Amino acid sequence: MHPQRARLHNELHARPSIYFEEPAHIHHYAFLDGDGIASDILDRIAEAVGRTPDSEAAQEILNFGDQTLKWEHHTEFFTLTLLVPKSGRGEPWPSPPPLLAEITAAHSRKLINASLVLVEAEADWGGDPRAYGFRDPAGSSVGDGDATVWSDFRLTADGVNRLMLVNRGLNAFRLGRTTRRLLEIETYRMMASLALPMAKKMSLELRDHELELGKLSERNTEDAEASSRPLLAAISELSARLERSGARSRQRFSATEAYARIVFNRIEELREERLGDRPRLGTFILRRFRPTVHYCAAINRRQESLAESVARLNDLLRTRAQVEIEEQNSEILQSLNERTNSQLKIQKAVEGLSIIVISYYLFSLFKLGLQSLNALGVVIAPGIAAAILGPLGLGIIGFLAWRIQRVKNH
Repeated sequence: MHPQRARLHNELHARPSIYFEEPAHIHHYAFLDGDGIASDILDRIAEAVGRTPDSEAAQEILNFGDQTLKWEHHTEFFTLTLLVPKSGRGEPWPSPPPLLAEITAAHSRKLINASLVLVEAEADWGGDPRAYGFRDPAGSSVGDGDATVWSDFRLTADGVNRLMLVNRGLNAFRLGRTTRRLLEIETYRMMASLALPMAKKMSLELRDHELELGKLSERNTEDAEASSRPLLAAISELSARLERSGARSRQRFSATEAYARIVFNRIEELREERLGDRPRLGTFILRRFRPTVHYCAAINRRQESLAESVARLNDLLRTRAQVEIEEQNSEILQSLNERTNSQLKIQKAVEGLSIIVISYYLFSLFKLGLQSLNALGVVIAPGIAAAILGPLGLGIIGFLAWRIQRVKNH
């Protein structure tokens, strides 16, 4: 059996919902992971429930007393969901239980989402969401009319977002699934929004980069005859800054896109219908959440487009520099050719002079030899001397020229 088969197969059963009956309170908290937060939270849970959680698991459901606690370890965040049954006349919006209050106080700077869901039976609620403290609430009929959901999406003084689910005909299984969808919408919406501060900061940086690129493009057009090295160095430095910025933001923007897709899918799964003149829950969220997603995507595209523009200008300048180098090489080769021609001409002149000098020297030797013979009494007629010296001189000159040429060829 493949060593990963069992784990891969059990992914079908990963991250189950908590199944319960109303009335109840669902406390849900999400913390950004890092700095040992997950390990510390699990240690606190172990002390509270008297049981050591499985730190190797991705999630676990723990029952203690009449409460049910579920923790989940995601890629970037850690969630806690606590189910607390509600008494018939209990407070509609209670404070978090001591365990959650302790964990929240210890890791408040990493808290990214805190939601409280009040689950009521239809027979027990008064029919007016404003009686539960909501101001201008949005509401929807969900699950083919088997439940209604209300919220004004306003944080309390404690930073908690409140939602109310009124159950009409959902069983424990569907009730747990519907509640889970609502909590995931809020958690993934907040995780997707993490890129917004970065996108706003990058917008200012990209504006400066675009202005700088415009100036560099003008310099490239106006200084076509000047050296391209300073301009190429400036373009390379701008390209490096953009690449560094892109490497820093690429993962965050990709995560925003993935989280937003989950939010959109969960809203579709609610199968909402309008309740009177109130805006639907999904419509309320999407009208305010989609601009955030689109803005982050636009900043990401803007950065990629700017990086491509810088790369094109960089390629253009490198081509221009290459042409300049080829022109310089051509001029150097032309200068070398001219120098070689001059040296060849000088060499030929030297060779001619050498032949003349050697011929003059040989003729002088023959002349001295004839004069010596004449002094010894051997008289040679001038015609005979000319007949001997003429061919001999031409032969010597020819032999010298052939010998010099052969030495040059070798």
